[in-house]
Amino acid sequence: MMRLLALVIILATTAAVTSVAATAGRAGGPGTALAIGFALIAASLTGELFERFRLPRISGYLFFGVVCGPYAGAILTPAMARELQVVNGVAIALIAFIAGLEINFVRLRPQLRAMLTMGGVMLGLMWLTLSVLFFVAWPWLPIAPEIDGLARAAMAALVATVTVSFSPTVSIAVITESRARGPLCELVLALVVLADLMLILLFTLSMESVRFALGSGQAGHGILSGLAWEIFGSFAFGGIVGACFAFYLRYVGREVTVVLLGVAVLLSQVGGALHFEPLLAALGAGLVVENIAPPEGDALRLAVERGALPVLVLFFAAAGANLHLGALASVGLFAVAISAIRMALIHGTARAGARVAGLTGEAPSLAWMGLVSQAGVTLGLAILINAEFPDWGGRLYALIVSMITLHETIGPILFRSALVRAGEVGRMDLHEHAERRTPNAEAPA
Repeated sequence: MMRLLALVIILATTAAVTSVAATAGRAGGPGTALAIGFALIAASLTGELFERFRLPRISGYLFFGVVCGPYAGAILTPAMARELQVVNGVAIALIAFIAGLEINFVRLRPQLRAMLTMGGVMLGLMWLTLSVLFFVAWPWLPIAPEIDGLARAAMAALVATVTVSFSPTVSIAVITESRARGPLCELVLALVVLADLMLILLFTLSMESVRFALGSGQAGHGILSGLAWEIFGSFAFGGIVGACFAFYLRYVGREVTVVLLGVAVLLSQVGGALHFEPLLAALGAGLVVENIAPPEGDALRLAVERGALPVLVLFFAAAGANLHLGALASVGLFAVAISAIRMALIHGTARAGARVAGLTGEAPSLAWMGLVSQAGVTLGLAILINAEFPDWGGRLYALIVSMITLHETIGPILFRSALVRAGEVGRMDLHEHAERRTPNAEAPA
């Protein structure tokens, strides 16, 4: 109740300030500081309120942006909504870096081949099916219906790539909140993280294909050299940055949160200036830190919790605030239809992938329920498309955000239901309790 009251007070105060500024006719209106401060506090409170209803905080941040944005409540002016996007590059790098930190090859090694097989079959079948469906239905999709030929095939493949993506962030959040542990948790985490790794590579290939098909890329050996630079160069750059960061964590270990944000800025800004793919570079940095030079203690975990939260709050709030509701209304039915097809494909391909991989039992049969959510990586990909192709990217961005909103509402509920059916909810607490009791049990009487 107190949080709701605080949210109402903040909304009213900011609305009054923006109204007075508009009445006075001040050039530019309220500044960046007010936009960022208001979004940080109000969006965080909205996320906490959503969490009380067992919904992900990310949905609350998006909801705040849409409701308070210039196309709905108009508490945020168009200029303020644009200024919130200042953190987009850093947020995308942080999201990919966190995804890389979740890929621990030692932990995944026992079932890595089976999980890769299941994930590869799933992604391959889903991507091919959606690419064909998007190509056939392209004239009726509200993106760029006039496009035809090779460009249409390349754009259909790009949209399929973004549609297929999963959400390690939401999966980890649901597992943590449920205090769950067991085979289903391990399988879902491995699938979403490995899938994101493969999808980021596929996204890079698809983007280069669209550039070439639309005449904005290079031909012949130029496209191959460009792909090699973007993929291998990005991983190499990210690996170097990750190794330096791991060295700092091990031998200095001070002000880790500030240094982490600096690493994200380096990966997004410097990497972009050198024509590296920020997503791949940040993913490579996370992989190196986690697998080659893992830090000691909880310094990095605490730094991620402290540093990522405000950046991600602004990132998702800005995404909602800059969403044109007119465009959202025009793609709403398409978003529902595509989401239903995607969910059916996840269910069917997960079963097919489990059979091919030889995985049996309850965990593989329930795994599809943990793969419905979409979040940061998907939104980051949509933002990159919108930035490079503003003529049609805005319509695709509206479609992707609509789908994310649906998946963020349905996905966590389905995953928690699967964890309950598998009997894994609360087992993390039981495991920790057993570990604490073991030394006492072995102590001499």
